[in-house]
This record gives sequence, C-alpha cells and structure tokens, in this order.
Amino acid sequence: MLTSLHVRQFAVVEQAEVDFGAGLTVVSGETGAGKSLLVDALLLLAGARADSGMVRAGSDRAELSAEFDLATLPEARAWLAGEELDDGAACQLRRVIRAEGSSRAWINGRPASAGQLAELATLLVEIHGQHEHQALLSRTHQLALLDAFAGHETLAAQVHELATQWRELGARIRRLSGGEDREQRLELLRHELAELEQWALPPAELTELEASHKRLANAGRLAEGAAGVVELLDGDSEFALRRALGRAHAELGKLAVLDQVLNPALELLDNAAIQLGEAADTLGRYAQDVDLDPERFAEVDAHLTRLHELGRRHRLPVAELHGKLAALRKELDELEGAGDALEKLAAQRDRTQADYDKAATTLGKSRRKAAEKLGKEASALMSELGMAGGVLQVELEAADGDEPDPQGRERCELLVSANPGQPPRALRKVASGGELARISLAIEVATLGKDSVGTMVFDEVDSGIGGAVAEVVGQKLRALGGQRQVLCVTHLPQVAAQGHAHLYVSKHSDSGHTRTRIQALDAEGRRDELARMLGGVEITRETRAHAKQMLERAQA
Repeated sequence: MLTSLHVRQFAVVEQAEVDFGAGLTVVSGETGAGKSLLVDALLLLAGARADSGMVRAGSDRAELSAEFDLATLPEARAWLAGEELDDGAACQLRRVIRAEGSSRAWINGRPASAGQLAELATLLVEIHGQHEHQALLSRTHQLALLDAFAGHETLAAQVHELATQWRELGARIRRLSGGEDREQRLELLRHELAELEQWALPPAELTELEASHKRLANAGRLAEGAAGVVELLDGDSEFALRRALGRAHAELGKLAVLDQVLNPALELLDNAAIQLGEAADTLGRYAQDVDLDPERFAEVDAHLTRLHELGRRHRLPVAELHGKLAALRKELDELEGAGDALEKLAAQRDRTQADYDKAATTLGKSRRKAAEKLGKEASALMSELGMAGGVLQVELEAADGDEPDPQGRERCELLVSANPGQPPRALRKVASGGELARISLAIEVATLGKDSVGTMVFDEVDSGIGGAVAEVVGQKLRALGGQRQVLCVTHLPQVAAQGHAHLYVSKHSDSGHTRTRIQALDAEGRRDELARMLGGVEITRETRAHAKQMLERAQA
C-alpha cells in the first residue's frame, strides 16, 4: 500500500509530505485549494505525461516521490525482481519535472522510463478520475470490466494468445503457399534468380570487376603516362634522373677518396641507382603490357551496366544484390518444397483452433455466469444509490465472424432501466450524466477489489449526488477500505465522515505568493471540517453538533 507521498514545487504546493495508513483516507478542502493535486502527483508517478505547467512558478523543477509497502503485493515484487529494480519489501517511485518540460524518473533510486513507471503502477495503484465513468460507454471497456469482475485474467489472456497464434500461422501459410498467385510468384522468382545468378557477384569479385573497369577505361592514359615517367627516369635527355645520378656518384666518389666519412653517402647513391633502375624497368614493362582491349572493356562495362539496372529494379545497392540472390533462392526453395511444411503448419493451426475453441467456450460460459451475477449486484447497488427499481443487465452477444477472435466469442453491452417499468436499453443511449455517474459508481463498487492492486484512488467520483445517497456512497467506500487502501477526494460531508483518516487541503496567500497546505486532521479538526462542508461560510453550534453526530454514526 501507499505509505507516504512527498511533493515539492509542484503546481501551487511549495512542499508537502503526507503519510498514509490503511483503510479509507478522505481528502477535502475548499474549491480551488488543490484537493486533486495528490491525485495528479500519483498520476505522474504512474507514468502520465508531464509538462512544464506542473512546475511551481519561479522554480526550476518539481519533485515528486512516493513510498509503497509491498508486503502484500507479490506481483509487484516479482516485476521489480524481473526488471532488477527490487529493493526489499519497499518501493520508492520518484520523478523530477523541469521547467522546460523534460522529466526524469527513478524506481528504488535507479533510472527508469515513463513506460516502466506505468507498468509498475498498474500493480500498485488504481486511479479513478472525475470523468472515468465516460469510459463505461465503450463496449470494449464493458467487456474488460466484466472479465475483471469474474477474475478472467488468465483465461482471457490464454484466449488472446491462441487467437494471435492462429492468425500468425495463417499468415505463414499464405506466405508459404504464395496465395492465389503462387504460380506467378514461382515464375517471377525463377526469372529473377536466373538474372542474379548470371550477373550478381560476391563482394570481392565485384570489387575486382570495378577495378578492372577503371583500369580498362584508362588503359591508353596509363600506358602513355608510364612511358613518360620511364623517359624522365632513364631517357636519352641529359636531364634524365639516372644520368644525373651517375654524374653525382662520380663526383662523390672522387671526394670519398679524400675523406672516407663520405663513403656511407656514396653507398646510398649506389642503392638509389639500383632502385631507380628497377623502377624504370618495372614501368617500362607496365607500359608495354597495359591491356588495350576494347572488347574486354565493353564486356566489363556491360556487366556493370546490368548490375546497376538490377540494383534499380530491386531497389538495392549493387553490393547487396548477391545477398538478394540468397534470399530469393531460399524463398524459391520454400515455395517449391512447400508441401510438407504446409501440411505441418495446417495441422498446427488446426490444433491451435481446437485449443482456442475449448478456451473460448470455457470463457464464454464463465462470462455468462458473471454477467448474471454482476447485473444482480449492480442493480441492488443502484437502488441503494437513489435509483430505486433501476435494473442493470449485462447482455452478451456472439462476435461477428467464425475466425478466432482475441477478445473471445462474445461482445458485451450494458443495458439499463433507470426507472421501474421501463425496458432496459443500451447504457450509451439512455443514461443521463448524473445517472451515468451513479451507475458507474455502482458497477465500480461491485467490481472493485477483485484484483490484487493494493491502493485505490477516487477523484470526486461522487460528484452529482447528495443526501442519503451520498451517505451510502461513503459507506460503500468505507467497506471497500476494509479490503484495500482507499484514497478519496470528496466535497461531500456524508462521504468525508466515513473516512478512517481525513486530510484537509487549504490555500494561503501572502506577499503575492499562493501556497497550498495539506494537513492530517484530528477528531476536533474533522468535526470542524465537516461543519464547514455542511454549513458553508458561517459555522454554527448546530452544524458542529450535526458534524459530530455524522462522525459518531460513521464510526459506529
């Protein structure tokens, strides 16, 4: 469960730290004081999108953190262990939102993504916002709600997985068989394969072909240039390098007779003369051997031209065509030898279909039982919530199509009759805003507490009701608090009186600054706050007495 929440520089809250206990904790305060900021902080710690408007004016960042006790939450502990983020039986979520809009998150002091926060939060806290009852109009949401009520998580997941496997097997069969155009595909593959086998080259051979093309294209220039360099090195001109080097060697030889220190330099000139002669010989042979073969050049040029055409057709670089050859050969082999593979896949799909039929039939039977039970429980709660004689029916109808469906073979429609004698009609067509809120609350009370989430948060889901109905709502939330930790933001004294603990949110302004304060109320503070909620601005002795009476009745 949630044990503490700390916020700093968040919206109008400069700094606040709140400790939570078990049971129902109610949060109240004047309009605009920031009662829902606690819910907003938990939503952000649950991975909701952050923006710079959440940072208190004049601050560079907002900081949020929450501590959870995981002693009764084995699924959360297992998730943390799987992500290597575990740290004993406690868990800390922390998030920092900067004024420019960026944010960072941590789980147990280690960096985490918003996605990881969201995934973990589904195992820790369940948040019901002011307008969540609108989701009840979605038939998909209605089916999910029925499955949650019946505890179908494992069975529904099995049905979803089998339907997905069946579809994937069908896609593999279509790919392998080539569909209706199998023969055309085979013919195209054989044609493309023949072309690539004729022209595509491995990387090393392609590199050699490109080098050969470059050499043949410039053969004349290469032969002429090499011959010119030979002339410079060993020509008849008095300026040729070998002649000049010979003269230098002769002069240095005379000097070396006079001073032996010059002998090493003379040896270097000897070596230079040898290397110069070898270079001239090599270049001379190269100039004579350069391949001036127009036919070979045309052949190589045509090969490269064809490769570039194939590259454009297959939308690949020329160097990747040889890899495409291997892929096409594999596909052709699979299509030509698809018989055995198709038989195996078809048999596997039939087995998957049979498994799906069995699981979907079991799920359908359980859904029908759960639908009847949910309808009875929600109808009874509707009467308690001021809709006497109201009826809720959960209607199941067959899904369209014969193929395995990930949602199962049923579709759900909530039918409601808000007044006695009226036939039930689809909820999305008949319910008014106030009725929808109360019906939603009835269904939530009937279905909540069915999962392992330890903390439930309600943000003014009791709006639009009052009087005796509000007291019943408070009683239902208090009863729910006996099973789970419940946090409820409310403006109704009948609901606030039912809390095991009470937080009061107030707003203060001084020197042009506005601050929000969150404090835990003692018995006297709770009585005064209930009196304010009952009597408005002027609190009389009678309203205090009424508030005290409400508290005593709730505690009893």
